[in-house]
Amino acid sequence: MKKVVVGLSGGVDSSAAAAILHNQGYEVIGLTLWLMKGKGQCCSEGMIDAANICEQLGIPHQVVDIRDVFQTNIVDFLVSGYSAGITPLPCSQCNKTVKFGPMVQYAREQLGCDRIATGHYARINYDQATGRYQLLRAIDRNKDQSYFLYDLSQDLLAATVFPLGEMQKADTRRIAAEYNLATADKPESQDLCLVESNGSMRAFLDKYLAPKTGDIVDASGKVLGQHDGVHHYTIGQRKGLGIAAAEPLYVIELDAVNNKVVVGDRTKATQPECTVNRVNWVSIAEPSAPIHAEVQIRYRSQPTPVTVIPLENSRVRLVFDEPQFSITPGQAAVWYEGEKVLGGGIIEQFA
Repeated sequence: MKKVVVGLSGGVDSSAAAAILHNQGYEVIGLTLWLMKGKGQCCSEGMIDAANICEQLGIPHQVVDIRDVFQTNIVDFLVSGYSAGITPLPCSQCNKTVKFGPMVQYAREQLGCDRIATGHYARINYDQATGRYQLLRAIDRNKDQSYFLYDLSQDLLAATVFPLGEMQKADTRRIAAEYNLATADKPESQDLCLVESNGSMRAFLDKYLAPKTGDIVDASGKVLGQHDGVHHYTIGQRKGLGIAAAEPLYVIELDAVNNKVVVGDRTKATQPECTVNRVNWVSIAEPSAPIHAEVQIRYRSQPTPVTVIPLENSRVRLVFDEPQFSITPGQAAVWYEGEKVLGGGIIEQFA
């Protein structure tokens, strides 16, 4: 019998993934990662729901305490980034260093198993011609999570199964109901686990970063207002600035060194190119020459044509066919060829 370790958060997606594999004849072991204290999809109520699902399916359930790993790789990572004036993306970091990596390691070392599965909406294909595992968009484009998975290594992709990648979200709910899973009607998580557990990102950051009053200025340095910490702002932000102006103003720079928030009109928040670091080439090997692709600079942004120019030290330069609004250092840029994820990395700076 094939053995697989299924990461269970206590939500309907991971529950359905476990039920599907169990019904297909896999020997399924449920595994929940204890990430933090308090409320949140991945912890507290989630662990209880995951345990109930395992009891329903008649499969073992294990909980692994990796709160220290989560604290270092996500909480400290976020606090450090926001304090430096960038807007970090925790989900891709969490997937590689907190979830998939530790899950595969635990499965291999403790359970004698080489396969893990999750409830993510994405697909994996093995390309015989290149000998590489390819990461593909999910069939349900509205739920596609490939953007957050770009940083998975070939080893992790080889060990992973995405049972929901070929399904629509409605199919997942239907299957969960057919199996009478306790999570079939559970509301979907709409935000980051840290936001859910703290009420807002501002509330989370305020636990770690003290208010620090500074100036809101325009590009010429003219003072337009005051802020209570650059970590409360992000590039492209328009609402909540607390300043009056004849035209809409957007955050165009976060100057953490001088404790200033710089604002300007929409044209100043629109850039023709940017550089990206910590690049992971996923479905193809790193090219030696520029390639043309489509890129997403935010999870919900529309793919836009781009030229990807490889640089040294795991970096690239992205030159957009059309200038892009709100390019945000710390967020991920992920480039695609159709439904195939070519690579991705963290936006470093814009032109």
